[in-house]
Amino acid sequence: MTADPSRRLLEYLRGELTDSALEYTEPPVAISGGYDTEILAFRLRRAPAEWSRPLILRRLGPEHDPTRALRERDIQNTVAGLGFPAPRVLAASADPGALDGAFLIMERMPGRPMLEVRKIGVAAVLSRTQLRLHALDAGPLLRAAGRTGGSDAVTFDGLLDQFRRRIAARSLHGLGRALDWLAAHRPAEAARPVICHGDFHPQNILMEDGVVTGVIDWPNALVANPAYDVATTRIILGLVPLELSTLPAVVRVLLSAARPLLLSRYLAGYRRGRPIDDLALGYYEAAACMRQLIRIGEKRLTAAAAGRAPGPLDASSFGDRLCARFARITAIAPALPAVA
Repeated sequence: MTADPSRRLLEYLRGELTDSALEYTEPPVAISGGYDTEILAFRLRRAPAEWSRPLILRRLGPEHDPTRALRERDIQNTVAGLGFPAPRVLAASADPGALDGAFLIMERMPGRPMLEVRKIGVAAVLSRTQLRLHALDAGPLLRAAGRTGGSDAVTFDGLLDQFRRRIAARSLHGLGRALDWLAAHRPAEAARPVICHGDFHPQNILMEDGVVTGVIDWPNALVANPAYDVATTRIILGLVPLELSTLPAVVRVLLSAARPLLLSRYLAGYRRGRPIDDLALGYYEAAACMRQLIRIGEKRLTAAAAGRAPGPLDASSFGDRLCARFARITAIAPALPAVA
């Protein structure tokens, strides 16, 4: 935010809660996380009960569609209402005027990321928590999305349409044939669509005293084949360069050595609770690669236009690994814009 973000936020909250005497117990402070958003933690004094707990401000950047804030609100509140540990959103705005960007204000879930507090049994917690999510009724989320922006925004059909628009808008020609393959080879949907998180990995799962206390970061959630969610998790666990992680060096070394075992145990644990077709899993891994490839391509082009280097993840080997995985699944080799 611009000058004096604490004051801007407090002014907004005083108006939202119609209380000119509202003050901070803990003023906003930036916290780590949020690859593409700004995240501030704060706490209020003399606020209504639900506003008196630890809170998070998540502010979107100018490159984001502002309505994403409303979609995230609907996703998180629907999932929380179904009994899953997602943070409830207390306020959301698609108007960038109040805080220099669309934003959400939500409860701050207790706990710390899983890999900071747990070194064994990670695969079991991952699969068990994801199976719990996939057991929820997806109908309420489709209805909530339909009320605010159309249910296509949270379906796989909508995701493929988004891929087409973004590739065309940025002239990402090296991804065109790959997208054609996805359109032509989509498997029959034998599985009942479920709520998929879309970015389900250990750093988005909070734990305390051995218990999952929260699952965060929901902008990629869809109602889709459960294989899509499993596929996105496998791509993240298997391909993201660990050297870019904020985890302690010793944890990165251990995780690197354990990666193949973690992947196999995670998938086996999930399959004990729900079967997944191998053909569908391969297809959705290709789709998960495509989602990341489009994002990397956009980030590289934006950085080049601004005369700067892209961020560490977008300049790393992650893009090459995604291209190789997509080609191995499909025999189609996508290509990304070069790093300037």
